[in-house]
Parts: sequence; C-alpha cells; structure tokens
Amino acid sequence: MSLAETAASVSGAFDSIPIIDVGHTSTPDERIALAQQIREACMNVGFFYIRNHGIPQETIDKAVSAMKVFFSLPLETKMKKLYHREVGNFRGYEPVLDSNADPANRGDLHEGFEIGWEELVPKENDEKRANAGAMAGTNVWPSEPAEFRETCLNYYHAVIGVGKVLFRLFALALDLPETYFDDKTRNSAAAMRFLHYPPQTGPEDDGIVGIGAHSDFECFTILWQEPDIQALQLLNSEKKWIAAPAIPGTLVVNIGDQLARWTNDVFRSTVHRAINRTGVHRYSIPLFFGTDYLVQVEPMPSCVSPERPPKYEPVAAGDYVRQRLQDVYYRNTTSS
Repeated sequence: MSLAETAASVSGAFDSIPIIDVGHTSTPDERIALAQQIREACMNVGFFYIRNHGIPQETIDKAVSAMKVFFSLPLETKMKKLYHREVGNFRGYEPVLDSNADPANRGDLHEGFEIGWEELVPKENDEKRANAGAMAGTNVWPSEPAEFRETCLNYYHAVIGVGKVLFRLFALALDLPETYFDDKTRNSAAAMRFLHYPPQTGPEDDGIVGIGAHSDFECFTILWQEPDIQALQLLNSEKKWIAAPAIPGTLVVNIGDQLARWTNDVFRSTVHRAINRTGVHRYSIPLFFGTDYLVQVEPMPSCVSPERPPKYEPVAAGDYVRQRLQDVYYRNTTSS
C-alpha cells in the first residue's frame, strides 16, 4: 500500500503520544525499524517523544540554568541592544505579549530569546550563517550571565546532531533513500528559542495564553520542556486537546508545516498550544529545523495519488518561513 493510500485510512483521533527509543541506529535494520515507528507516529499524531537521544544531561542543565538567570534580569537589561525588532532577522529578545500565534487571541504570555547557526569558535567566513536565508545574520548575546553564549551554543549544536539523524529517519519513513535530505539541508535554517512562561493567572477567556493554538513552520521541531510542569496540549481530529506531559529524559519531536506540505499532509502538522496554569514558572527550548532557503517544497510523488492530488503549490522554503514569521511577530498584539 502506498503512503497516500495508507494516509487515507488514518483518523488522527489520537489520545496519547508515542515514545520512541532512538538509541539504536547503527545498522540498516535498526534504522528501518525506527523509521516504521516514526512513520506511524507522524501519520497518526504528528508528535512523538524520543528517548536515548544522546545529549548529555549536563549539557541540557547548563543551558537551562543560564536561560533562567537571563530571564530573571530586569526588563531594561534584557531589552538593551537585544530586542528582536531592532536586531532584525528574528534574533534576540522577545518580551512578554510581543507575539501572537493565534489571531483569535490578544497575545502570547511568554518571553523568549532566539538564536541561529553560529560556531562555538567563530569562523571568519561561515557559509552556513551566510546562506541561512530568512534566518541569516549574526546572533546577539547578552553580557550576563557570562556563560550564556557558550552553554546555549553547546546545547544548540547537540540538538542539531539529533536533527540530522532524524532527517535520515524521516527519509526512510517516506520510502526514500536515507540520504534524500542531505543536499537539501547543507545550510538549513535551524532556529532555537529559549522560552519562559510565567504562571497564567487571568480568566480562561481573556484571550491571553502561554502561546496560542498554532502549527510550526519548519520541517520539524525538537523540544525540551521542563519536567513535571504540564502546559503543552495537542489538538486531535475530534477537536479535543490532548496533554503532552514533560517526560524526564525525553525530547518532543513534532512535524511542521514544511514537511507536511512536502508529504501532501501524509505527515501531520498538528495544531498545539501551551497554557501554564500550574502556578509556577515554566521553561522550554524548541529547535525549529528546516531546509536550505532555496529548496522548493512541493508534494512528493509517493504522497500523491488520483484520490489524493497535490494540495499545495511549490514554494521556496525560506520565503515560506519568512512570511509565517512576519505573520506572528508583526500582526497587532496587545503590546503594540
């Protein structure tokens, strides 16, 4: 049965999120078995957890610690020379209510700090940074805490390594050669956001939540979320919100709109949101992994059939992401 035919029988009425152990990828048979699990998760849910991802806990802990120190600084300090609207290319600091993912809402109750590709030891001519398209440009860094740049970049590059493994598993899951995405991700957009969600105390219908209902823009997202704090929710096909609890030792992976378009919605880009009514501060770190800027994204032949014709026109990956980012950050919000 083809991917398009299989997708026709998928309901999307999930009530849980699968957990996939990605610790064994050394042999072709292991990778094919993993790819099958990933295919089922991407078609049915659009989200899955990964365990045994290989990132040292110390690397995560140091980045989280530095992030918490930064977000505890006075607003004036965080804004000075770091405000993303002044920096450009969506890098830098984003204050609370500065974005609005869901047009039906009044703003997103979180603050963030965004970075893109940068070598830990800067290169004089960094091809990846120069060719990053919508995300091209230089990162900006706060002067405090002193270890912020190093710890954040160490974690960034560790997650990039996981993303490269996942791209090959996604290719196998789509019945493509394992290296299919290699030449499409030489200088791929990979933006990381460090996020702080204050406790949400307003009325439930005030139009302000941690981040409103949305789907992600890139090919996929790799998310660290703070253990034991429930906020992330996924919308299934029956319009029910399903909790995605933070499971210690795991990362959350979800399909974004680019990969959904590429697969003609065989892989599901699931709407999700974060609502922090726990009474405590919540932190998370997503990495949004895309392709090179000029890659044309159009439905793959294996995901098209007479019964499932192409749903999308071809689009350059970078142009698509830039437009989606502008929609989120430059529409009117309560802070503007």
